[in-house]
Amino acid sequence: MNVAIKPEPSGGQAAARRHFSDINVMVAGQGGDGSLTIASLLSALFAHRGFHLYSTSNIASRIKGGHAAAYLRASVKPSGCMGDVIDLLVAFDDEAVEIAAPAMAPDGIVVFDSSKGPPPTGVLADTIRVFEIPIGRLAVRDLRRDLLKNCIGFGVVTRILGIDDKDAEGSLRHRFRRIPEAAMETNIDAFRLGLANADENGLPAGDSPWTVDEGGREEHLMISGNEAFSFGFLVAGGRFYAGYPITPATEILTWLERRLPQFGGIAMQAEDELSAINLAIGAAMTGVRAMAGSSGPGFVLMQEGVSQLGSAEIPLVVVDCQRAGPSTGMPTKVEQNDIGTMISGDYPRVVLAPADQGDCFEMSIFATNLAQRIQGPVIAALDRALSQDSTTVKPFDLSGVELDTGKRLTPDEIAGLKEYRRYLITDDGVSPWAVPGTPGGENLVTGNERNEWGLVSAEPKNRKRMVEKRARKIESVRGDLPKGKRWGDADAAIGLLGFGTVGAVMERAAERLAKAGVEVQILQPRTLWPVLDETVEFIRARRRVYVIEHNAIGQLAHLVSGGGAPKERMVSILKFDGTPFRAVDLVDFILEQEASL
Repeated sequence: MNVAIKPEPSGGQAAARRHFSDINVMVAGQGGDGSLTIASLLSALFAHRGFHLYSTSNIASRIKGGHAAAYLRASVKPSGCMGDVIDLLVAFDDEAVEIAAPAMAPDGIVVFDSSKGPPPTGVLADTIRVFEIPIGRLAVRDLRRDLLKNCIGFGVVTRILGIDDKDAEGSLRHRFRRIPEAAMETNIDAFRLGLANADENGLPAGDSPWTVDEGGREEHLMISGNEAFSFGFLVAGGRFYAGYPITPATEILTWLERRLPQFGGIAMQAEDELSAINLAIGAAMTGVRAMAGSSGPGFVLMQEGVSQLGSAEIPLVVVDCQRAGPSTGMPTKVEQNDIGTMISGDYPRVVLAPADQGDCFEMSIFATNLAQRIQGPVIAALDRALSQDSTTVKPFDLSGVELDTGKRLTPDEIAGLKEYRRYLITDDGVSPWAVPGTPGGENLVTGNERNEWGLVSAEPKNRKRMVEKRARKIESVRGDLPKGKRWGDADAAIGLLGFGTVGAVMERAAERLAKAGVEVQILQPRTLWPVLDETVEFIRARRRVYVIEHNAIGQLAHLVSGGGAPKERMVSILKFDGTPFRAVDLVDFILEQEASL
């Protein structure tokens, strides 16, 4: 099969005046240049026009300075990821141009801050249109503040996109509505300065090189995975969270710090991850629905506490917002390299993998209830992109949320027992339990193996019974665990398998592969551990399955192989340079592989 396919422009046509229904924008420079501000202003404009949005960033792991880029995709249809190419680049320095150049659409546009000279030569294709405007120099000369260059750049960009000047100014006023009036007018002056320079550079009002479509006027939320997961935990009755600031999990702590107290809850910033997990364990033991969260290196520090949850049968949700490791690694870059850590240890736990930002809300509710049912740890596997990138989702429906308390005993039920055995052997492995302090519900909780009464016991027969009891808990809920998302041709001989942030990229790649004559089916598992039968059967039913993941050793492939999937049918597509997959990456690899077979 000799088929070649090139990255497609996001939308529209290569004409003198290009019309967009799908556009990818990059704004980049050094930290502090205002890249994120321009992207957020454009997000508001596109949202007002009914577009679906996806935003991400590429920033250095430092307080200030270093390369910083904001990315925005706006489309009339949901995308869930960035596109293959950049249509519009706003570059505040040479480095931004050099980084963006390989991904620029052949008919793209660059707005370059020429305050320090022209853009680097021999980097951009000749077909790319470049507007050289001394944005920084204008901000300092005319407004006496370098920071105002973001509003100048915003004015130029809105002219390129054919946005009405009044609409753009209205969006700017809404964005800065909470700042003092004098500061507001200064930003408006900067915006109008950008419009004036657009006029001087061949971008007059009403005669833009591009126009953008109008989308449907549906109500949407713009939300990140961390925010959505936090919201789900709160709605599911979660009232205690403990964590230590760490990228990319910090937003969970800050979101819950603002909101849990409004509902009688507490979010605590601990001195380290060891303290965080133990604080959450203490809260969970009082009967409070609790959660702890971290990222790779912090999650490793929590491992003794997580194993205590499994051994002592304490319900807790633990979030691992994965990042590029090991150790400190690259805190602001995407990776999925904690799978082995999350499933290691001979104790029962469930590892869930939300499919997207909207699913983070649903899976958080499920995880919070499930922890109560199995009386043990439920781990949520997010990643840097899923945690921090934002996208538009439909407003969440809270009407159907129910709280499952599992086998929690009431004081009356305790009073009716002949004796209370905290670790009573049961058919499903789950023991009825009482909140500590309930009269008649006294028991010991230790890190040692114990008998049914909670007393320390190293007797071999007891040990075997207790291990088997705890294992039965997972089997008792296996049928209720979240199934994966599927797309594509159910009869396809080729499959794509990946979790988390890879899902939307696989979906976009499948569309492109179908155009090239290669039909595929996609499975995006939402339960990583235990490995579900659906995952094994999906692989067994295909001639070949491409396992797509952000790590260097194929941890997902190893996981499903250990769960019974035929290893010989899997081909790994791995990316571990800190940058996210693009659909074209998958398409090119798969077409090359299929052509050689």
